[in-house]
Amino acid sequence: MKLQNVIVSGMLVAASIVASNVYAEPELGAKEIMARSIATSELAGSEQVATLTIIDEKGNIRERTISNATKNKDGVKKTIMRFVAPADVKGTSVLMFEYPLKDNDMWIYMPALRKTRRVVSSEKSKSFMGSEFTNSDITAPKLEEYTLKLAGSESAGGVDCWKIEMTPVSKDIADAYGYSKRISLIGKQDFVARTTSYYDLDGALSKVMETSDIKAVDNIPSKYQVGKSQMTNKQNGRVSRFVISKMVYNPNVKDSYFTTQYLEKP
Repeated sequence: MKLQNVIVSGMLVAASIVASNVYAEPELGAKEIMARSIATSELAGSEQVATLTIIDEKGNIRERTISNATKNKDGVKKTIMRFVAPADVKGTSVLMFEYPLKDNDMWIYMPALRKTRRVVSSEKSKSFMGSEFTNSDITAPKLEEYTLKLAGSESAGGVDCWKIEMTPVSKDIADAYGYSKRISLIGKQDFVARTTSYYDLDGALSKVMETSDIKAVDNIPSKYQVGKSQMTNKQNGRVSRFVISKMVYNPNVKDSYFTTQYLEKP
């Protein structure tokens, strides 16, 4: 090959490399991955029927049927959960407001007491309705409360995932949630979290949440519904799972559902 052709060929290869670097999609950072993971499940509004199953260390099973509704409006996610069965929890209701830049609000109505009680911020690490989920586990994490690190890639259930490590930015935040660290595996194609591992304040693995039955929401681009979320306590053997049996996308959910007055309705 003539020297001139070699030079021209080399220049074309170099130009191709430069062009590919210019037009390549930028690599995502840990915070952006987690933000997109949270956003992928957020709908303008929805109504659901779900079952909360609680299995203790002896294998005893308790089930609760829940009817709930959610609405995202003006940056605030509102959720109401009403327990409809069995009889011992029927009428119990929970109302949650998730804010982007301040502590969430949560209220619970217990029909036996005929009273609505506000859940204070110090109860974030408390069990939700006797399950292995805590009050904070059933809401999205506030990313400004964590230092996020992209710790490579890993497979979960045959899905290629980013591995994101989240560490509380202060001891007070760690104490409030009861976790020293959490590690999530986020699907690279759909941004849905496949597993989240929680570590206690001593650094030992405490719980692992796994998701499955993941489906795209009809006609809503880049939105997904997790049909099953299972939390396994690795220290005591208890298991709790949420399974959604019915979900309807409804951006026009009534605002009146998301009030403390509605909580107390029979």
